[in-house]
Amino acid sequence: MKLGSLKEGGRDGTLIVVSRDLARAVRATAIAPTLQRALEDWSNIAPRLNALSEDLNAGKAEGAFDLDMADLAAPMPRAYEFVDGSAYLPHVERVRRARGAEVPESFYVDPLMYQAVSAGFYGPRDAVKVASEDYGIDLEAEVVIVTDDVPMAVTPADAAAHIQLVGLINDVSLRGLIPPELAKGFGFLQSKPRSALSPVFVTPDELGDAWKDNKVHRPMLTHINGKWFGAPEAGVDMQFDFAQLVAHAAKTRPLTAGTIVGSGTVANEDTSLGASCFAEQRTVETLRDGKPSTPFMKFGDCVRIEMLDAAGRTIFGAIEQKIERAGA
Repeated sequence: MKLGSLKEGGRDGTLIVVSRDLARAVRATAIAPTLQRALEDWSNIAPRLNALSEDLNAGKAEGAFDLDMADLAAPMPRAYEFVDGSAYLPHVERVRRARGAEVPESFYVDPLMYQAVSAGFYGPRDAVKVASEDYGIDLEAEVVIVTDDVPMAVTPADAAAHIQLVGLINDVSLRGLIPPELAKGFGFLQSKPRSALSPVFVTPDELGDAWKDNKVHRPMLTHINGKWFGAPEAGVDMQFDFAQLVAHAAKTRPLTAGTIVGSGTVANEDTSLGASCFAEQRTVETLRDGKPSTPFMKFGDCVRIEMLDAAGRTIFGAIEQKIERAGA
């Protein structure tokens, strides 16, 4: 099934069930008012939401309406936790090689992960607000999963059963602010503002054969200002699968229902498939030409991120947003 949230009903939105073609929806408030509430009692609520989904797709759901993407908030307008990994080692290796650094051996056995902003997410059509172009505005096209309650010290084998939803994220990064923050040795803060989520999250079974080995095996398609930017394969070159990422996050603490876990920027060894962020593209140019030639994003630029199934149909809907000056 596919789930989303309308921009109504307060900060956490109103839970809706969305048809497979993303054309129709029905409010699910009689079952759960928000997606967060549904995840907190997932084993009981999910079957009822699934029954409503079947009725909607069969054209039998009472109160169904035509869906306008502009009415959608993020599926989870806010979450208790968002932890973001960096599971695609081609991205890590290239970025470090471009600055003459080796990849530590630990990176191959222990995931990179940081605590990201979860207090608010942009909806799929909301503008990204940034104070200055000098910050080095970048996108990061990633896959995310959402968990139910995860016990501390869960094994990867057991963590897989706690993955309940899958979606996409534009993990906005301000590249010009990253080096001085990392130089302090205390991690990201100002360089990682709010991110944007796909119109809907879907249950893994909705992906069919594209969900295998706790990974999504489809290209991550990104366009900038209507031009193709990249389509690397999300199921290829992912060093750590989502079960491993969940287990890593839960090593010393339980994860509460509604925790979002990111894959990191989707990247492949095959650079002909393009990139999922400007930093990746600029790194490829630096390694090839000695310097980058692609600038970071400017106010007015438009980002489109989505994933299509084997028949060319959008799975999660598209994140489609403009970069705007904050306060304008």
